[in-house]
Amino acid sequence: MKSAQATPNALSDLGTRVIPYVPLALFAGLGALLSYLWKWPCRFGGAWNNGTLQFTNFCYTDIYPLWWNEKLNEGKIPYVGHPVEYPVGIGGIMEFFRRIVTSMSDPGTAFYDLTVILMAVCLIVGVLLMAALAGPTRRWDALWYALAPALILTAYINWDLAANALSLGALLAWSKKRQWLAGVLLGLAIATKFYPLMFLGPLFLLTLRTGRWVPFLKTVGGTAGIWLLVNVPVMLFAFDGWKRFYVFSQERPADWGSLWYFFNQKQWPFLGDPDRLDMLGVLSLGVFCLAIAALTVTARTRPRLMQLCFLTLAAFMLTNKVWSPQYVLWLIPFAVLARPNWKAIALWQVAECWYFFAIWLYLVGLQPGNEALGISGDTYFTAVWGRAITILIMMGLVVRDILRPDKDVIRQGGVDDQAGGVFDGAPDRFRIALS
Repeated sequence: MKSAQATPNALSDLGTRVIPYVPLALFAGLGALLSYLWKWPCRFGGAWNNGTLQFTNFCYTDIYPLWWNEKLNEGKIPYVGHPVEYPVGIGGIMEFFRRIVTSMSDPGTAFYDLTVILMAVCLIVGVLLMAALAGPTRRWDALWYALAPALILTAYINWDLAANALSLGALLAWSKKRQWLAGVLLGLAIATKFYPLMFLGPLFLLTLRTGRWVPFLKTVGGTAGIWLLVNVPVMLFAFDGWKRFYVFSQERPADWGSLWYFFNQKQWPFLGDPDRLDMLGVLSLGVFCLAIAALTVTARTRPRLMQLCFLTLAAFMLTNKVWSPQYVLWLIPFAVLARPNWKAIALWQVAECWYFFAIWLYLVGLQPGNEALGISGDTYFTAVWGRAITILIMMGLVVRDILRPDKDVIRQGGVDDQAGGVFDGAPDRFRIALS
């Protein structure tokens, strides 16, 4: 009798856990559909075959032209047959879909469509993971990720949503105290896009403060192990193709969207010197990271993991040599998990949307004969600084919440760090008291 009663109870418990997430999945599906429809002039109108129309219709994507640029149309295997300027996770996705679409009548379009389907799944999964990280009282904050205006505009420019899903999965696993799984997912995320590497910094700083070294070392071990597992075979058989991403990242000049591009174009002394770019980028990121570290070890109340993830990721974006429009996808979940205040987030979204339109109009204006269709460099740079300033404002507000935890809406009602895993409720083992 007990076992007969257990099944309905178990099903009831499962339904109780799953049902609250169903509307979020539907909203995420809506966001994925709207993002696809935004690309309509390119996907169905052929604008992506025209160097001007793909910009004036604001539907540009990297995915479609890379079918040819990465020689996938010639049957080249990424890294082996042709060097690819992306980490192996993205190269693996390219190869997987290349094999499927090769025999189709329009393989380039099919390559785009299948990639979009995968990215849509990643968005839905990412929204659900974010909701789980936010906890039962704040799960609806994930709507910001599902339907953010900037997400709808940029979702299918590149493969960023895949790295997002893996990163959020890693941090959810950490919150559930499954450190090996967290490491595996984080390693896969880093093998797909480089930015998730930044999340090891917050984990280290909070480990330093709480003394929970064993969970941290498990996660680092899992991260390093899986990264090597997926990278070493490619390194051994196609090292020149594998290293292309790292060489390209190192040699890349100041590029669109970055503050360094502004300094370079305006020929600022010192800051605009291309020979000092790498040094300035590393130093500026280092200054940010040192400031975040000092904040972590001196704050009276230990910062939440999501607060530090947001700060470190924002610092990485602000100091990077390139700041593509789709990078906003990286930050949306962590901005909301760090500080779900709609006013600051809405202001930032306005700035990101303005940048999205400004970059394409700027690129149109750079084409000979199309000057009247575009905008000037000075107008474009208002968008560059607009999103940088709004992100700095959000960073400042998060720092205030750390220094004054009574202002942190997540910590109301006695909550400490529900996404922090072993850090949640942990006593301090190391803190530098300034007062």
